[in-house]
Amino acid sequence: MADDKIVGLDIGTSVIRVAIGELDPETGNIQIAGTASRKSAGLRNGVIVNMEEVKTAIKEVIDAAEQNAGTTVESVITAIGGAQIESMNQNGKVPVSSTNKTTKEISYEDINRVIECATAINVTDDREKLHVIPQSFIVDGVGGIQDPLHRMGTRLEVEVHIVTASKTTIQTIRTCISRASYALDGVMLKTLAQTQSVCHQDEMELGSILIDLGAGTTDVLVLYNGAPISTASIPIGGNAVTNDIATVTGISPSVAEDIKVKDGCCWLPNITPENDKEIILPGVGGRDPDVVMQSEICPIIQARMEEIFAMVKASIKKNTNNAIKQLSGNIILTGGGAMMDGVIELAQNVFKTSSVRLGVPENLGGIPEDYRRPDYATVIGLVLANKSLIKGNDRKKKSRLHLQKQEKTKSGESVFKKLFKSFF
Repeated sequence: MADDKIVGLDIGTSVIRVAIGELDPETGNIQIAGTASRKSAGLRNGVIVNMEEVKTAIKEVIDAAEQNAGTTVESVITAIGGAQIESMNQNGKVPVSSTNKTTKEISYEDINRVIECATAINVTDDREKLHVIPQSFIVDGVGGIQDPLHRMGTRLEVEVHIVTASKTTIQTIRTCISRASYALDGVMLKTLAQTQSVCHQDEMELGSILIDLGAGTTDVLVLYNGAPISTASIPIGGNAVTNDIATVTGISPSVAEDIKVKDGCCWLPNITPENDKEIILPGVGGRDPDVVMQSEICPIIQARMEEIFAMVKASIKKNTNNAIKQLSGNIILTGGGAMMDGVIELAQNVFKTSSVRLGVPENLGGIPEDYRRPDYATVIGLVLANKSLIKGNDRKKKSRLHLQKQEKTKSGESVFKKLFKSFF
């Protein structure tokens, strides 16, 4: 990665997106210099099944982003999600080292030791630790501590969220990017990257749910007290909606996808007799074209989207010991599916809350705000989350964010805990 830019790459099931971020030397802030997107190829439900097609798609979309930004790309940071991800919460406990006979002050070394204790778990040979994120520390039984450094105590405990990923998937992604002639600077959990572009501090503290409505999968991240408490993936996404439309109406999946994107609505009350519109279904095999109303297509979409949200809700209840009742922040919707008409109202109905909003990246300056859409949350988040990688010129001193190497900061925290502390 060049010292003056960060390139985020989101390899989605239906669309591949790129965002190029550059550091403004005067303000020290990131500006988006260029973006690009193109239809994916070689993926099925978030899994790469044809490396050659993926390589070609990556090359084409980065070439387009380079032209838009007027720069060249050497390396990228990408995201991972879907069924390849697993997570767990773990605890660690250590005695505080004595600095002298009378004082026990928590040091960097104590923080290092307790995190290492919490993460000393057996991971199967086919998986790698992706992130280790401290949630909170406990000193002599007093919990909810975000930074225990220099506190007095005799016993230090930590609660961490550990995310693992498939080794095979990581290597496949690395190979595709390498074959496209780019270096891979790091891989990040997709929903974790999105928090950096669409979430606010108060939402994270109060407890919020980020739902990424992708084409192949629906990924979920639950945050509370400023840190993740649950990660999940539902193996159904927008492609299921497309298939339902195609099956019920007897049209091709490609035409069904166009109808979903252009005229899709998943909340029937939004369609009134005044705004209901005609949708032309092309004829197949010599059959004459047919005309249906948007209000006839809506129930097909709504049924599947409602099922997806219900599965998300059930997963959260299962994985967080019903902590969903304690969350008082927002439900934040990202991904291509979040741009469908009625998605907010449907989510409000399923989750029984009015606290639902779209996850739209903020205005970062640079190019026109084409990236201020929920489907760009991942690539913009990748750029913002890794801003520190372009501060200074000595790349060897920078964390490269490699999956298998959870590098520590001076305080002993993982780079991702530092990321969360700075953001929240």
